Amino acid sequence: MGVIVVTGIPGVGKTTVMKNAAEGMDIEFVTFGTVMSEIAIETGLVQNRDEMRKLTLEQQKDLQIKSAEKIASMGNVILDTHCTIKTPKGYLPGLPEWVIKKLKPTAIVVVEADPEEIYNRRAGDKTRNRDPDTKEQIDEHQMVNRAAAMVYAVLSGSTVKIVFNHDNAIDKAVRQALPVLK
Repeated sequence: MGVIVVTGIPGVGKTTVMKNAAEGMDIEFVTFGTVMSEIAIETGLVQNRDEMRKLTLEQQKDLQIKSAEKIASMGNVILDTHCTIKTPKGYLPGLPEWVIKKLKPTAIVVVEADPEEIYNRRAGDKTRNRDPDTKEQIDEHQMVNRAAAMVYAVLSGSTVKIVFNHDNAIDKAVRQALPVLK
């Protein structure tokens, strides 16, 4: 199986879907940002995760490469990360070329839902402080993620699987994701 990348915009439920799909399997579940911050702390670059954004671009790129190499060496892994990151200046790739080529994923799973469902989930989640995107902006971000996932697939030779996580249908989403894990 190797590395399976799971992506989806905030509020879509990617972590829930993939953790449920991998239940009972010998698969490690990791997040890219956590691995990156652990390496940064271990090497003395930062004392905590919040300091990482103060690193130079070269230091961040080096950390991304080291993180991708570590994750790729872990065996069967579901890597929870962002396909793209929405910023005020536009979308950033979550898996730049130097990362995707080190990870060598066998599949990329893009978890999606209807924009209205995501909008309502975000509005109802008082534990997070998410950007107040409109339904149209949510739809745009999902379309950008699809395009980016296909580029990542071209660079890595992986497949792209789109899984729909609709409200009250987690079992259906899990069934869609299972073939990728086998």
